[in-house]
Amino acid sequence: MILLRHGQSEFNVQFGVDRRDPGIVDPRLTPLGHAQAEAAAGALRGAGLRRIVVSPYTRALQTAAPVARELGLPVFVNPVVRERFAFVCDVGTPRTELAMAWPELDFSGLGEVWWPPVEEPVGSLLQRAELFRGEMAALADWSDTLVVSHWGFIRAMTGERIDNGAWRRCDPTLPAPRDGG
Repeated sequence: MILLRHGQSEFNVQFGVDRRDPGIVDPRLTPLGHAQAEAAAGALRGAGLRRIVVSPYTRALQTAAPVARELGLPVFVNPVVRERFAFVCDVGTPRTELAMAWPELDFSGLGEVWWPPVEEPVGSLLQRAELFRGEMAALADWSDTLVVSHWGFIRAMTGERIDNGAWRRCDPTLPAPRDGG
């Protein structure tokens, strides 16, 4: 499968200045973030993808949209691939608001509040990544999946730190990396 980190968000810009939480709830993509999403759509055109699994955070949904449009792929919202809850940006948008903003997507698998109430321990993130790894490994066509996710989740899956708009291939049948937290 391919793991794609969402494009640059409003949080990423502000946090990059002084490494302090700017207090932006469920930030949107910046113009650069939208350009990164469009670039990913073009670059992934020949990757043989059949589906997109996406985090319910707005920045991930906005990143997945041009890829789904460009490649004509179905999108499945899955909170398992969300970011580790550690900053204000990890407070999500309630399910009913997401459903109104993205009527073409199915949010019925989410609770109204689908993000944790308090900071999520790294161990919890690693457990979610391992659960997802197992679910994907059980699919015969796991290699045809694009997962639009976040820095922390992708690091838990691959052990790598990747930039906004970057992607990595990930084989869920292989053991998880040691440096995932």
